[in-house]
Amino acid sequence: MSDPTSRMLRLLTLLQTHRFWPGAELADRLGVSQRTLRRDIDRLRELGYPVAAARGTAGGYQLQAGSDLPPLVLDDDEAVAIAVGLRTAAGGSVDGIEETSVRALAKLEQVLPKRLRRQVNALQSYTVPLTFARHHPVDPEALTVIAQACRDNERLQFEYRRRNGEEATRAVEPHRLVSVGQRWYLVAWDTHRQDWRTFRVDRLTAPRTSGARFFPRTLPAPDAATFVRRSLDQQPRTYTAELTVAAPADAVNEQVHWVGGRAEAIDGERCRVCFRGDSLAWLCACVAMLEWEFELHGPPELAARLHEVAGRIGRGAPAA
Repeated sequence: MSDPTSRMLRLLTLLQTHRFWPGAELADRLGVSQRTLRRDIDRLRELGYPVAAARGTAGGYQLQAGSDLPPLVLDDDEAVAIAVGLRTAAGGSVDGIEETSVRALAKLEQVLPKRLRRQVNALQSYTVPLTFARHHPVDPEALTVIAQACRDNERLQFEYRRRNGEEATRAVEPHRLVSVGQRWYLVAWDTHRQDWRTFRVDRLTAPRTSGARFFPRTLPAPDAATFVRRSLDQQPRTYTAELTVAAPADAVNEQVHWVGGRAEAIDGERCRVCFRGDSLAWLCACVAMLEWEFELHGPPELAARLHEVAGRIGRGAPAA
């Protein structure tokens, strides 16, 4: 790569992956000598990029965090992804993120080429966000600390409030953050309990890294989202609604899976459906959305609430 400007941009793109690059591998990627590579690294430092160097046979380079934010280099796909993400975050579930997202989006779109701005505008014009009231806002700074700890395989400590109100300091090896509806969950290895755990981020305060690194463990699930779903399924709930629905299980699952419902086939024309929750009003809504005839097997509290709601709807709806 003979053009110095193109080479510098390529070098910066590689360094921004945040990984440690052995000098020989980095020089080979750029098609230059290690001497030329050292000169290019010095130029980046002059521009404000804090590039750390390790000497010796295993030496190399890594982009570090500095006191000031230097210019970032994004390819087309990254720029579009960030712009779309900022537009989504402007109405998202992270407390206080809307105004910050709008400011960052304004700066980004000011420099976007027309061809990329058209892509972003098309995505915005033909997608409609469905938003809900945010009962469990999350501190964006906490999300940032946790995400960086996941990325860097760095142990994390925080104060955590359990469902029963008990609070304690937890020490974990963070794995992934998972967004479920309007809530965020951290999947991590709990060093005290020596087991995998799921933590609701809105119940978590004062996250801080310990400076200690760890070797990533194998998650006992295909991915973090699956692990969180299984964990939520195992949590105790106040009510469990059980129904027999006059429809095939596949068709019912398409309608109920997004509210956590599960349909299991009885035969080709019927299935058993289970909804779990802490609110009778929520379970009423889940049952009412079913498009087929059903028989409720329990609990009796839900049956009473459904009759009450059905009567209120019947009285309020005009006669056919």
